[in-house]
Amino acid sequence: MNIRCIALDLDRTTLNGQGRLSHDNREALTAAIDKGVHIVIASGRAFSTLPPDMVELPGVEYAITSNGAAVYHIPTGACLRRYTMTPESVEAVLSRTAGEPVVYEAFVEGVAYADAAYVRDPVSRGATVQAIPYIQNTRTPVEDMEAFIRAHAEELDSIDLVLRDQALKHRLWASLPEQIPDLYVTASVPSLLELSHRNAGKHSGVRFLAERLGLSPMEIAAFGDGDNDAEMLAYVGCGIAMENGTDACKAAADYVTLHYAQDGVAYAIHNILHL
Repeated sequence: MNIRCIALDLDRTTLNGQGRLSHDNREALTAAIDKGVHIVIASGRAFSTLPPDMVELPGVEYAITSNGAAVYHIPTGACLRRYTMTPESVEAVLSRTAGEPVVYEAFVEGVAYADAAYVRDPVSRGATVQAIPYIQNTRTPVEDMEAFIRAHAEELDSIDLVLRDQALKHRLWASLPEQIPDLYVTASVPSLLELSHRNAGKHSGVRFLAERLGLSPMEIAAFGDGDNDAEMLAYVGCGIAMENGTDACKAAADYVTLHYAQDGVAYAIHNILHL
């Protein structure tokens, strides 16, 4: 296996339960970098919310963010490619979710914004207790999110719908792509439905970087745990799902490694990729 690039999902994959990079994962990534392997972040997060543990690790070069809507060169902060949502699709999303019990988040040029009431009390609106610090530390609160989204309709990397009702989530996931042709829909966790331009997706970001770096998919490995990682794991030569991954993620993978809490990334780098 000649792996020259590794694409890494962050939450519940590379990071531990405190949102940090563990000692073992750090050592494994550093060893891979020392062997000339390109390390790429592949996240649903906005660029400004990426953790210092990852972006400040020497040798981590690129970040696929907002589920592939934007790709950055980390050392310079330059955005190399961006797919913004169309104003028509933004208005259609707002129209088709009007009156539904959803909370909006919006990513604009790498910055995350969210409904102010949700930022104050994330759990009452669908987030987990564990997500409170992340939400409150990374979201810029906005009092009127619908007005904010409409004002930035030409600049949106993505919109997240925060939902407590799983039946509503699955109904919207099925109906929105059929009703709005310019939309890409995915999900990283049960409480979110993540919307972006139809050309987005982590797999799209990996393909863009593969072409930039002169690599074939067979020279790339990718790690993930969520439904939003499945296409990326299927695209690369070596897709590795975490033990804690969703069924769709595991089905798309070539291998399943240990749970993220057991440093499954480090285990796979050493025992599957043999780096």
